Amino acid sequence: MLQKCQLSQWLLKNFTIRFLHTNFNWRKTPFKLLYTVFFVLGAIASSIIPIPGSKLLAEDFVPSQNLEAASFFQQGVMRYHRKDLQAAENAFRQALQHDPNIAAAYNYLGNIMLQQNHLDVAVQEYGEAIRINPNLSEAYYNLGLALHKQGQQEAAITAYRQVLVINPTMATAYYNLGLALYELGQVDEAIAAYQQATHLDSRDANAYSNLAIALQQKGQTQEAIATYRKALELNPQNAQAYNNMASLMALRGQTSEAIAIYQEAIRKVPNHPTTYYNLGVAWYNQGDYKKAEIALKRAQDEYRQQGNIEQADKTVELMQQIAQLAAYKKTQVGQNPNPAPTPTPTSHVVIPEPEIPTQAENFDNTLNNLQGIPIPVEQIPPELLKEPPLQPVNPEETKTGNSKQE
Repeated sequence: MLQKCQLSQWLLKNFTIRFLHTNFNWRKTPFKLLYTVFFVLGAIASSIIPIPGSKLLAEDFVPSQNLEAASFFQQGVMRYHRKDLQAAENAFRQALQHDPNIAAAYNYLGNIMLQQNHLDVAVQEYGEAIRINPNLSEAYYNLGLALHKQGQQEAAITAYRQVLVINPTMATAYYNLGLALYELGQVDEAIAAYQQATHLDSRDANAYSNLAIALQQKGQTQEAIATYRKALELNPQNAQAYNNMASLMALRGQTSEAIAIYQEAIRKVPNHPTTYYNLGVAWYNQGDYKKAEIALKRAQDEYRQQGNIEQADKTVELMQQIAQLAAYKKTQVGQNPNPAPTPTPTSHVVIPEPEIPTQAENFDNTLNNLQGIPIPVEQIPPELLKEPPLQPVNPEETKTGNSKQE
């Protein structure tokens, strides 16, 4: 690498010095010749010296044989990465006026429209990119994003699958494919897609979290718990994963273990109201009403601080009903000097469908049911789309699966 850098520096230095010291009139030199000279200098440097971030400019480094089109295209790329989207759009459209067959320009235009939430236009731009270059996997991926955001999951699935035909090692395509399949209720297929995503990118905590939710939905509790553990190894701040894993343990009758997980979650993320709520439920199911009241009171406070007044009010209702139940049991014990053993509250915890962000509900049973009160546990939906649209990358890197995924 050092030799390459030294060689490039020598080429640039000697070529530039000799060129600049030639006797010619710059003003009379045609623009195309000047452009070509500096284009060659840039090609020498970029082909030998690894420039950080240059990969985003790499696809079709000569995007067009038309020099004006190529110049406008590069201007568009620079303005795009400076977040000057309006100027970038103008430059790309000027490039396409000179050469209407630059697929990468349409892909960038689609990205601009997607970032501005002009989804219909983004779909059209990506479609043009694909028409010109049917092997541009990034355009298919971005098309899938736009369709997915429109709620067209089936069309998005088709786009994601086409990405994987071209580039079967794109982990994010498997991730979003899994999410779309899950949203359509195709849980088995979603599990397979998430497993592929985690195989290709073993550091993606969200993929493990979504995989665990899908496994949970299929009743594969043990596998789901193990997968939640993996998600938490990668992201110890994932309060949702703590809650879901502990809820599964509670369903298996492992209430003490669930309580320990909730307490660990509180140490990691101390201001997450759902964790306090679920901890209160667990303490209730252990028959410790005092601790349940303390945890639920903290949940109520956190919900109010976050502006979730409805959930805070429902938590208060839950606390009131638990207090009434505790008082009722205390009265029954006082009236009978030899009371029969009080039925132990069951660990029945109702977990709503993972894809729906449910809120706490009222009791399903009244105080007359002393076998225990099934208390719903709030559950967070799967992580959402990986939204940052991919930019054009070097086609050779795309083929080998080494391109940047986000």
